[in-house]
Amino acid sequence: MKAVLRLAALSAWSRRLTLGLALVAIALAVTLLLAVERLRVDARQSFTQSVSGVDLVVGARTGSVQLMLYAVFHAGAASNNIGWDSYRTIATHPAVDWAVPLSLGDSHRGYPVLGTSADYFRLFRYGTAEGLRFVEGKPFAGVFEAVLGSEVARRLGYRQGDTITLNHGLGELGPAHGDKPFHVVGILAPTGTPVDRTVHVGLEAITALHLDWVGGAPMPGVTIPAEFVAKFDLQPKEITAALVGLKQRGDVFRMQRFVNQFRGEPLLAVLPGVALDELWQSVGMIERTLLAISALVVLIGLSGLAATLLAGLNERRRELAILRALGAGPAQIFLMLVAEGALVTTTGALLGLALLTLGSMPAAPWLLERFGVVLGTRLPGGEELALLGAVIATGLIASLVPGWRAWRMSLADGLTPKN
Repeated sequence: MKAVLRLAALSAWSRRLTLGLALVAIALAVTLLLAVERLRVDARQSFTQSVSGVDLVVGARTGSVQLMLYAVFHAGAASNNIGWDSYRTIATHPAVDWAVPLSLGDSHRGYPVLGTSADYFRLFRYGTAEGLRFVEGKPFAGVFEAVLGSEVARRLGYRQGDTITLNHGLGELGPAHGDKPFHVVGILAPTGTPVDRTVHVGLEAITALHLDWVGGAPMPGVTIPAEFVAKFDLQPKEITAALVGLKQRGDVFRMQRFVNQFRGEPLLAVLPGVALDELWQSVGMIERTLLAISALVVLIGLSGLAATLLAGLNERRRELAILRALGAGPAQIFLMLVAEGALVTTTGALLGLALLTLGSMPAAPWLLERFGVVLGTRLPGGEELALLGAVIATGLIASLVPGWRAWRMSLADGLTPKN
């Protein structure tokens, strides 16, 4: 067997240019396949770890997926709001350790504005219980102070000390709150979560912006300048949602039942992990489609290898006939061709894995900054190794065809090739 493998390696080396092209095609196809798999796994992990350490997300009664979309991903609009008194009742429940209010509805140049409390920066967790960090400045303290997510600051070119104005509504064309500008007092470090794409202000700021608004529109002839808003009661009357942490995780279902049966108004409490899994399933077809396309590219590369080996058989008839004349049996010829194809496939698969590993290191920070995907620079996991094994096995199967053709060639056919 060693002699057959050595002969296959020497034969492949003698045709290194032709087989090298097939090897490069396989390596690139395997790199694409493994990259899609790694991105799929890491994107799902980033997606499901957009919020961590939160036991319940509370909002107005709606679907659990819709609640997670606007409360965690700041996408879409709430069907209704929560009364401030209802929020305080939940926040002061004996089972509740902490609660963070969330108020949505305004935007800045297409990015959502989140009204919350200063505790948000201390209590919010993502990933594996990682906290928020500031690259510039500090949390807001005044009414008209804002903290920017990393993507907002990077794409719009903002720095600490800049002045911004907010728009009413979620679109870029909403009416502007131009009479009440905000000062940027802090910029958060990248997190790979919706936090990066959010402008954070205090709850009192949301109330102050709408003091002279009624029914989603400014009051005709009424303007309350920013310097006079402190004379008004800025405590919010309602919020969009709330993040809730419990003293004991064992109370989560009891507290969920308490919220869902709340008598003051119709509310909904969902477990973030369950709702995020449900939300991911709704977009799971996209990842399966990408994986199928990558697998098809690999099959095309392996088909090219089989075609290369088959096309070379006519040129190698005399070589194979000489091997038969020197005592090599049909089985050894068959094994040599199969080993040759398996060697090229295995080398290409390993080269593809090496390209992925080397490419992940510079790509990881770029993906985090541009798309919010935390790409792990790690050794291949079980699923990636399974894909590698499937590629090598498929390459071995593809090599059976030229091996079978070589096995059928007779000694006479090799010594007297047809013109």
